[in-house]
Amino acid sequence: MRSSLWPHSIREINNLPEDDKHAIYKTLLPDWLFVNYGIDRNSLKVAVDEYPVVTFRCPTGSRAMEITAKRRSTDSDAILYINMADTFNHHLLVLLVVVNDPDAPRFNIDVDQQGNPTQFGTSSRNIAAEKEAMKAGLAPGQIRKGLRVFKQFIPIFEGFMRNIGHDLFFIEPLAYHNAIVFERYGFNYLHGHRDMQEIHREFQAGGDLHARLVPDNLFRQSSFANTVRGRSWAIHDGILGHPFTGFQMYKRVGMDANLNTFPDAKW
Repeated sequence: MRSSLWPHSIREINNLPEDDKHAIYKTLLPDWLFVNYGIDRNSLKVAVDEYPVVTFRCPTGSRAMEITAKRRSTDSDAILYINMADTFNHHLLVLLVVVNDPDAPRFNIDVDQQGNPTQFGTSSRNIAAEKEAMKAGLAPGQIRKGLRVFKQFIPIFEGFMRNIGHDLFFIEPLAYHNAIVFERYGFNYLHGHRDMQEIHREFQAGGDLHARLVPDNLFRQSSFANTVRGRSWAIHDGILGHPFTGFQMYKRVGMDANLNTFPDAKW
């Protein structure tokens, strides 16, 4: 389908015939997914698998869509997961983008000791798995190391937005480090800019958050004030006194907001 004929919302795309909507959503898949993992662009299969390794969940009438790409159709974890939805005021919201290195060690931070989903640590936590993940260099919410490819998604998302007639899109950072990464790629804040500035200020020497860093808590080491990942783990551990929620960011197509709430940050 020519981009000039594309609908202007997820719901309208979802109401198209299956082949048409899948063709539109396939434009969100990056080249490296096909090249590095041997996925056929037409069948979405790999040579050793009879089933597609890329699946779409975009039911008719729904305002949301999901794309899941795996190395094998039977794998429990995705290489790439994208979840987007329409907002009530007719904008588009990127709810979640997850990229996993399937060859990297897995840390079961997504399931607690009782086998219940942790919902990114918001409903419960697997402290033992989190400690191992943190020691391995992962950030909160990561079950595996990523592939360092989020930068490549920006032009893909922007192209998609242009094709459906939008000049901006929204995204919600689930953790502190997500917000910092989004800043680096040109996002602005709809909600949370002042909170991010305050977090940075309070992690400075003499600040309240800096004072709460203690050597006997692995998630709140004194050195964590100086790194994005360290701050994010401390915030995940509850150092703010409340969850990291209510943050919403947006990206204007082709524009860079030039925000930096953590100057001279180290990862």
